[in-house]
Amino acid sequence: MKKVILLLSIVTSIFAEHPKSFSAAKKAMYTLWEENPKTFYCDCTYDRKNKGNMIDRKSCGYTPRNEFTKKGKINKRARRTEAEHVLPAENFYRQLSCSRDPKRPKKISKRNWCYKTDNLFRRFHDDVQNLVPSVGELNADRSNRRYGALEPKSNQYGECKFEVDFKANKAYVKPNIKGDIARIYFYLEETYGVKISKNEKRILEVWTKTDPVDAWERKRTDIIMSKYH
Repeated sequence: MKKVILLLSIVTSIFAEHPKSFSAAKKAMYTLWEENPKTFYCDCTYDRKNKGNMIDRKSCGYTPRNEFTKKGKINKRARRTEAEHVLPAENFYRQLSCSRDPKRPKKISKRNWCYKTDNLFRRFHDDVQNLVPSVGELNADRSNRRYGALEPKSNQYGECKFEVDFKANKAYVKPNIKGDIARIYFYLEETYGVKISKNEKRILEVWTKTDPVDAWERKRTDIIMSKYH
């Protein structure tokens, strides 16, 4: 475990520069995934150039939970990829004093204020290690919900093995990315001091054992080293 976290820390430190903005971070993330253009949760292949419908639904059996919005318009987030924070930004800024800063103007959200005033949060927010490509609808539905220990059971998104339990406020993911998630969480804990509860940490420790580092997780590291060293 410590070796994996150390490797991730080294990888992050060898970026030519830490992204100067979230836009730059997203660009770097998509560059990393060019050799494996599949969404993190569903394994849907995607084409970022196809602005009207980036997601190849047939490649993964993805069926939107909501094809249309409440206003009857096409749900654009079901047709595009987005950069998903594996550990939600909100779950970290709530731990920082910037979120309770009395100087924060009411018109500025806590997240934006922390991004503007707290360098630690800004670096966390734009850390490419914590970003993965996701179907926009899943990114929206997951929001800042924590991952649950169970496996997805419903066909909420067709054949995509992902489930959001809105009542329990949990998101359930397929087994073969649980280790990836755990190692990202532990890296963020070590690098930024993110606090992880004892119960959540126990689950994550199990995930690192049941889902060891796979070929693509290693290759992501190699891509970072080759392109940003």
